[in-house]
Amino acid sequence: MPSPRAWRADPDDAETVARLIAGFRDYYGRDKPNDNTILAGVEKLLEQTDTEFLLAAPDDDSPPLGVAQLRFRFCLWTASADCWLEDLFVDERARRRGVADALMALAFERAAERGARRMELDTWETNEPALALYRRHGFSERSKDNDGRDLLLGVQLGELA
Repeated sequence: MPSPRAWRADPDDAETVARLIAGFRDYYGRDKPNDNTILAGVEKLLEQTDTEFLLAAPDDDSPPLGVAQLRFRFCLWTASADCWLEDLFVDERARRRGVADALMALAFERAAERGARRMELDTWETNEPALALYRRHGFSERSKDNDGRDLLLGVQLGELA
């Protein structure tokens, strides 16, 4: 079985990244943001130094069918960078072919190269395939040095695009 490959996207990959992010949106049955808004956002993020998109394909002959978005910020508590795994999506045609694992391996590599000492993410507690992937790569609900589960809290400010 061929090995999947993963690489860091560059500005020329914006349309491919946007197509995969739109596929992620569609997977959840949403219609917002629209394709043009996604593309404009991807182009903007690719210009910033604190964001990276990763792409992956199941083999050398396939187009990119997986995407991950990494966001980096400095953390006072660790005196180093934090890496936030913002999104990870694999097109249905490439699932269970190692594409997500290739994205995760490159995400850890990129985080280490940028000096990150922690990687965090959020996912729905009902998303068992994602939870299995993340747990397989060492993530847990207890990533901080405390006695309880980590919780992500949020509030929506205004209408979403």
